[in-house]
Amino acid sequence: LYSITFGCDPLVLTQRSKLQQRRAKLNQQINRELRLRTGAENLYRATTNQKVKETVSLELSFVNSNLQLLKEELEELNSSMEVYQTDSEKVNVPMIPLGLKETKEIDMTIPLQDFISEHYGEDASLYMAEIKEFMDLRQAMRTPSRNGAGLELLMEYYNQLYFLDQRFFAPHKTLGVHFHWYDSLTGVPSFQRALAFEKGSVLFNIGALYTQIGARQDRSTMPGIHNAIDAFQRAAGAFLYLQENFSHAPSLDMSSPALSMLVRLMVAQVQECVCERITLTMEEDDLMSNLKAAQEAARVSDVYSLVLQAMSVPLLKDYVPFSWISVVQVKTQHFRALAHYYTAIALCDCTGEVCWERLAEEPVRLIFNSHLRKAHLRKAIIRHEEALRLHGVCKMLRKMDILQEVLSYGHTRSLEKYSDIDQEDDFCEIAEAPEIQSHTHQKPDIQPPDFSLVRITDIFHRLGPLSVFSARNRWVGRHVCLIREETGLGLTLRGDSPVLVAGVLPGGCAAEAGLREGDYIVTVNGSDCKWAEHAEVVRALKSCSERGVELDVITLHSHECMRFLSLCMPEIRWWMLQDGSKTLLDKVACCLKMSTGCNGWLQKSDYCPTHVDLSACKCVDWITDKIRFSAIIR
Repeated sequence: LYSITFGCDPLVLTQRSKLQQRRAKLNQQINRELRLRTGAENLYRATTNQKVKETVSLELSFVNSNLQLLKEELEELNSSMEVYQTDSEKVNVPMIPLGLKETKEIDMTIPLQDFISEHYGEDASLYMAEIKEFMDLRQAMRTPSRNGAGLELLMEYYNQLYFLDQRFFAPHKTLGVHFHWYDSLTGVPSFQRALAFEKGSVLFNIGALYTQIGARQDRSTMPGIHNAIDAFQRAAGAFLYLQENFSHAPSLDMSSPALSMLVRLMVAQVQECVCERITLTMEEDDLMSNLKAAQEAARVSDVYSLVLQAMSVPLLKDYVPFSWISVVQVKTQHFRALAHYYTAIALCDCTGEVCWERLAEEPVRLIFNSHLRKAHLRKAIIRHEEALRLHGVCKMLRKMDILQEVLSYGHTRSLEKYSDIDQEDDFCEIAEAPEIQSHTHQKPDIQPPDFSLVRITDIFHRLGPLSVFSARNRWVGRHVCLIREETGLGLTLRGDSPVLVAGVLPGGCAAEAGLREGDYIVTVNGSDCKWAEHAEVVRALKSCSERGVELDVITLHSHECMRFLSLCMPEIRWWMLQDGSKTLLDKVACCLKMSTGCNGWLQKSDYCPTHVDLSACKCVDWITDKIRFSAIIR
């Protein structure tokens, strides 16, 4: 519960937290330099003084130099893969994790208070506890722990954003809050007023956190491999969900090409884990196990080549860190080398009656000869050497001892096997080894995030049921006093939370007090009953004293529209005859949202001809002006 509520303590200096703090500082420095560059460029364009232009040009060169250094430092941080890897003594090929997007702290207290006062008509000071709880939740999600609790924290905040959107973000009015987020790879800041940007950034961090959880698994054990597969599949699902549901992102890391590349990268890492599971459980001297491992390794090489293509598109080739591109290139060559190695092992070591019985059933039995064994091993050695060469080209990869150890081990193993079967008196020309046809026995299952797993309660639930008390609804409040008569209160109720006035008896005390059909009962004798059940409200009304019962009710504008139009139908018909057009009747039908018979003239309309906001009753205001004019001329 502590981790879900408070997140990770930023003062606890773990390796990953240090890395994230350095990333946050670099983001702020990059933001400062970008603002300086923008100001200098504006001054350069605006001034006509040649001396000022020379000074500004010199300053711009310094700023651009600083920006380049900061971006290189940030790229170095993004290349720090070893921090996120497992601490197991068993050597695993490093996986590529993704750093979290950083965000600035924002204070939403004043905007939320203003909206509560203006829209909901309540004392905003009574909701300070809810506002503080939401702000604390946002602050906590900036530093999630790298485990299941951190994921729950991000999902909890994401779910709360749905309620915040419904409560405080009206369709045609912004809350006046800017959400600032930094690009995960470049540190370039972006901001928007739209809550969708906040939701998309949180969803991106959910996917990024899954990549870090997957990278830290101990893949030398079966449970570790299964956990890594699950984490990378869920990361791919988060990025794919973000790509399909959020568009026009202001930052490049949330653009469609970048997300498509990340999905492919996660799928490739899933495929790599599947291959590792095959090699972990295989029998070294079994023919079919080695052939199966060869096909799986070839499949990993193929999917990494697709990732390399996605990274090479014009929009991303200068955006993706060079270390990422190098790792993908290295893995493409490394797993292709493993495919040839396992094929050679199947040809070299899988002998005996059992193997040859299996071989007799295989259509590829003709390839099993000593020359082809050497050809596959030679090709494996060539691929391993290319992987080592690519590893040496990248400065950041040279610092990764784990990757160096894995590549060197694979190369040495292939060389030793080649030496074992090489004969000095064999002068036959070595055949060209065919490429291994890739195949996988487990395709990646991309899993979109399931936010229903984290159950939450709307922080601002005291405002009332969301079906009525939302930013998309507008209403009028009234205070009425009902005095019971011998015949009763003269009204019928329906529904729960809140209770609706379904009918009012003409001439009854409810009608005289001003209650109307469609009103919602908000309070009874000062007691809030927005969330009250039907039986509770009925019991409260029946227990009223001789002085009566005081009610606070609200009327949604949609009900007010229908009531107003039904009362004004004679004037509307007259205006139609005078105007000679159906425009007004279309407006009426649009507001009523129903098919109404008006001597054959009024027809159903599925659209509003004036394209106005019906929830604000502008359509009714337009008709009111027409009716007033008709009353004057009549």
